[in-house]
Amino acid sequence: MTGPGLRIAVLVPCYNEEAAVAAVVSDFRNALPSAEIFVYDNNSKDRTIEVARAAGAIVRSERRQGKGHVVRRMFADIDADVYVLVDGDATYDAPSAPRMIDKLINEHLDMVVGFRVDQSVAAYRPGHRTGNWMLTSFLSVVFGQAFKDILSGYRVFSRRFVKSFPVLSDGFEIETELSVHALELALPVTEVETPYYARPEGSVSKLNTWRDGFRILGTILKLYRSEKPLRFFTLIGIFLMLVSIGLAIPIIITFLEEGVVPRLPTAVLSMGLMIVAVLSVSSGLVLDTVTRGRREMKLLAYLSQPAIGKD
Repeated sequence: MTGPGLRIAVLVPCYNEEAAVAAVVSDFRNALPSAEIFVYDNNSKDRTIEVARAAGAIVRSERRQGKGHVVRRMFADIDADVYVLVDGDATYDAPSAPRMIDKLINEHLDMVVGFRVDQSVAAYRPGHRTGNWMLTSFLSVVFGQAFKDILSGYRVFSRRFVKSFPVLSDGFEIETELSVHALELALPVTEVETPYYARPEGSVSKLNTWRDGFRILGTILKLYRSEKPLRFFTLIGIFLMLVSIGLAIPIIITFLEEGVVPRLPTAVLSMGLMIVAVLSVSSGLVLDTVTRGRREMKLLAYLSQPAIGKD
């Protein structure tokens, strides 16, 4: 299925990857001879552009800094039947690409995620592994289903997925957003184990474990608020109601026993918290209706794109 007639685009976001980009282009050229390889440079200060062009890639640039901006530009610019998104650091296994594409096509999927199986200790640092596990577990709790590796930078997409995906992230949170989009629309997706290698000498990771981890966690919370507002605001409302009731109980008991309200400020605070709690739940109900409409629009955009192999 990966032969002639199927338009395959390999999308490689790059930032200061002079030491690795030539190997990435060469490896994917060998693995997918009929594919077009696009390298999108994101303000590199080394020779990434020259090296990528010399290796035979189609080189373009995105001036807004951040992987999310690069992916947004890639998805908007490139027209293909199948898209292979892979980081330009030579850590992902190019020979796995045909297998991932075949799985996408044969099983009529919209996304196949490369589940990283590290080949050396240096490939997958303990901090990144722990952060990935925590975020994956959190995503599973929030959305009821998750991937084993939500932060993988190696994915294969159908045209339907790419052209219906509204990229909102601007940094490394993009992988989380891709996963949540698939879960929210209940799109057919799967994961495939792929080898994960250490970076070549001279290539340095741009991922900061703590900073980007908190950004990804923040993205999950924002997506939870926007995609499941009724649950989000109901939880807040319940918390505020419990606090309000906890403050009110002693006041009510004192009033029933003595006929006075000894702590008026506390009573006012309790009443205010209860009002805010009711407003929170009401906001969730309104926003849930809006979210359903937005989800329907996303689904219509998805369905407007032809399936692979159909015009």
